[in-house]
Amino acid sequence: MTRFFYKAKDWNGKIVKGVADLNSRADVVESIRNNGLVPLDIQTENKSMVQELIKNWLGKANLKQISTFTRQLSTMMTSGLPLTEALSLLKNQTVSNGQMFEILDNTLDSVRGGQSLGDSLSKYKNIFGEAYVASINAGETGGVLEEVLEKLAEGLEKEDEFKGKVKGAMIYPVIVIIGMVIVAFIMMIFVIPKLLGLYSDFGSKMPTPTLILMNISNFSTKYWFLLPLIVVVVFVVFKTGNQNEKFRFKVDSYKLRIPIWGILTKKNIIANSLRTLSMLLSAGIPLVTALKIVAKVADNELYYQAYLFIADRVQKGYSIANSFEEVEIFPPIVNQMVSTGEATGKLDEVLMKVSDYFSKEAEQSVKTLTAAIEPIIMVVLGLGVAFLVIAVIMPIYNLTSQF
Repeated sequence: MTRFFYKAKDWNGKIVKGVADLNSRADVVESIRNNGLVPLDIQTENKSMVQELIKNWLGKANLKQISTFTRQLSTMMTSGLPLTEALSLLKNQTVSNGQMFEILDNTLDSVRGGQSLGDSLSKYKNIFGEAYVASINAGETGGVLEEVLEKLAEGLEKEDEFKGKVKGAMIYPVIVIIGMVIVAFIMMIFVIPKLLGLYSDFGSKMPTPTLILMNISNFSTKYWFLLPLIVVVVFVVFKTGNQNEKFRFKVDSYKLRIPIWGILTKKNIIANSLRTLSMLLSAGIPLVTALKIVAKVADNELYYQAYLFIADRVQKGYSIANSFEEVEIFPPIVNQMVSTGEATGKLDEVLMKVSDYFSKEAEQSVKTLTAAIEPIIMVVLGLGVAFLVIAVIMPIYNLTSQF
């Protein structure tokens, strides 16, 4: 079969774009006409190896696309549109979105073949997440798929909004740091060696800051190739180490201890994990199963083990409130609210409220982080410039004082 991209119009003159996997152009024309459309243009998919690489690299489905897909599917199904028609419309809207189009194309074929939406998406757990797929399965089983999609869309939109705020807050510091690194590299490799070589010709004793700068410059000039090598080695070490539970535990522990950033990470993990737990429970998933799924969503070894411990305790007959109290990693407010939710029988609603509370706290931490990073960068930049000025000017001052 060949993949064809077509452009057609309906009887009202509206342009419709789509994709068809058929044997020939004639089959595409016949398919378009059978759907009550008038074919305008049909093109085959011809991609070079470079285009394929770009598609695989840049065309990966991201949180924004998944969030948009979930919201649109929720809206369509709430409006009474059948699942297959909704998926078909969404597929045609994502022709240029690389992996997302492939997912919708395969999912639509699976649903038309008799599989449920949850089973069709289970092949893409690494993209949508286990909690997402489990919620869809539970929603279909309980006949409340529209409600589950609505809650999933809200959760994904909140997560995407928060990540957008973090990225926005980090743009300025990242640009400044990259600029500092580039300038320092150029200075050390090209400018400083010539300048310090001129001082060496006078044969006078160099001040300590100048000697330090000379040593750094000489090392950078001779062994500059070690920098990318170090980056590769660090990447490989972390990639390999992540396969080890103890390594992950230590690294994630250090992450949570970083000033300001660690607090932000904790609040974000608690907000996302409790929101997911709330959605899973409201979808009808058993508590123990939901806790085990949330453990994977936490994306932190400490919280992963904490949720598994709670799940194990609940499975043995302990209350969820007592199980949460046994874990010191959660703030007291979480334990108190879980206890209240369990006592009132509204655990899913209470967990969502706690999640919203920590989401707001996390947003406040982002503002604090932004306010703290800027002066720190300015101080570091000022100290670096001061050191360069002292190291470069002091030899000139010493030379002039000799005459």
